[in-house]
Amino acid sequence: MTKTSISQPMMKADKISFEDMSIAFSDKSDLQLKKMYLIFASMNQNWLVKLGTFFIKLFIFLHFPIKKLIKSTVFEQFCGGETLQECNKAIENLDKAKIGTILDYSVEGEDSESSFELTKEEILKTIEKAQNNSAIPFAVFKVTGISSTELLEKVQSEVPLTAEESSAFERVHQRMYDLCSKAAELHVRIFVDAEESWIQDAIDALTYDMMAHFNKQECIVYNTFQMYRKDMLENLKAATETARKNGYLLGVKLVRGAYMEKERQRAHEGNYCEPVHETKENTDKDFNLAVEYAVTNRDAISICVGTHNEYSCKYLAQLMEKNGIDAKDKHFYFAQLLGMSDNISYNLAHAGYNVAKYVPYGPVEAVMPYLFRRAAENTSVAGQASREFTLIKKEMVRRQKR
Repeated sequence: MTKTSISQPMMKADKISFEDMSIAFSDKSDLQLKKMYLIFASMNQNWLVKLGTFFIKLFIFLHFPIKKLIKSTVFEQFCGGETLQECNKAIENLDKAKIGTILDYSVEGEDSESSFELTKEEILKTIEKAQNNSAIPFAVFKVTGISSTELLEKVQSEVPLTAEESSAFERVHQRMYDLCSKAAELHVRIFVDAEESWIQDAIDALTYDMMAHFNKQECIVYNTFQMYRKDMLENLKAATETARKNGYLLGVKLVRGAYMEKERQRAHEGNYCEPVHETKENTDKDFNLAVEYAVTNRDAISICVGTHNEYSCKYLAQLMEKNGIDAKDKHFYFAQLLGMSDNISYNLAHAGYNVAKYVPYGPVEAVMPYLFRRAAENTSVAGQASREFTLIKKEMVRRQKR
């Protein structure tokens, strides 16, 4: 459930600063900050990231005892733990800063009916843990965690399914229904994460079916819109009108997108037009237009902006203020990943806004694909220090001058 309103006046949107490192790293000791410095200093070297990724994969394959090292470094930085129980410390620390937790079971690479059922059961546990818990405002899952990617692709391409495939897809629908119905029963909002364009239409159809069932009285199910896609702004508008027409509320999580290289490579190989914007500027423009559209249509839309972009976060805060929307309005949320953009998360929460962190968890070996992506995303370009590295250095200098 949402947190209760706090009594002090909210900070004016134009007064919010993402430069206050004393707030951003307020819960980090000097020792923790130094460890973060070493982690991001390593991730700031492209050659070291590539070399480290290669050897970690090799050592895991050869069953070398490196789990403890991984768990105490990059895993600790970006993940809450290996189990739900181990996530409690991260949940409590974030809650002290008035930041919510989104428990994200981040096991990847499994592709069997038994693994799909196990994943569903684990996500149900996260929903149950969020019940009546203001520290956990959302649950989340990926449809590929409960379904074969190949099956979703075949459904989207409208190729006739075999009897076996039809049964398998019915089970996918049932798993999704089980998750969303449990979320509705316990009044827990749940995100359906976005995926690649060649399966996203199938995911959308499932998600909107769940919204039609469970978003009549309150916004429970949220779909994710990747705004680096050229068609996504119009998709958002169409989804809004469909929701209005059919009498349900539209849950929207806005992100820029996570599969750009895969999208471009597949478009090149398939000889079709790339679905993603040619420039980052066009993505930014559509993202901010989507934010504006959501605020304008807040009678039908509840929104979470999942972004590490400072301008977009401040823009939403300014639009909320301009439209007389309270910072604690339950229909508006900001979200970032654990271990990243603390300058945004902590300063927004300090200013009184609804903020949450995605907190991935799962067995170390199973979560490694997620950690490899975080390492790649944080690698510097042409010798530039990453933003995270720069912010940590800034805070270390500030502490030295105290």
